[in-house]
Order: sequence, then C-alpha cells, then structure tokens
Amino acid sequence: MNKKLKALADRRERLLRDSDLQREQLAGAVNGLRAPLALVDQGVALIGFFKKHPVLLASSSALMFKVLRPSRLGKWLSRGLFAWQMARKLHSKFLA
Repeated sequence: MNKKLKALADRRERLLRDSDLQREQLAGAVNGLRAPLALVDQGVALIGFFKKHPVLLASSSALMFKVLRPSRLGKWLSRGLFAWQMARKLHSKFLA
C-alpha cells in the first residue's frame, strides 16, 4: 500500500509540474493577443453604447456628414460598410 501512495504522490507532483509549465506557455501565447483583444473589446463596448443610445449614433452620423467633405465621406462610408459587413459575418459565424 505504501508503494501505491508513493507512486500516486510522484504522479501528482509530475502532473503539477506539467500543468505549471503549460500555464506559463499559455500565458506567453496570450500576451501577444492582449492588444488586439483590447481593441476588439473597446469596439464591442462602443457598439453596446450605441445600441443603448441610438439617438447619439444618428446625431454623430449627421455631424460626420456635415464635417467631412463629400470626397472623404465616400471613403469613410465604404470603410463603414466594410466594417459592418465583417461584423455581421463574424456575428453570424461565432455568436449565432
């Protein structure tokens, strides 16, 4: 019985060492994703804000039409359309 307990204790220590090593490797891999994920998080928070305050979205859009010249406006509208389409595709693929 003593040999079994010793074997279990050795296995437990080996598994704990392995899990510590894996935890460190995972933390190293995730560090490279912190900045992009923070940007995505800000974007999601902004979308949530505008969902709660649609009047602000409409007024800021009207202000953008007024401030930007028509040549710049087309460029920004195409970027916005692209971002909207990508968000819809990502939403339908991962969240639906």
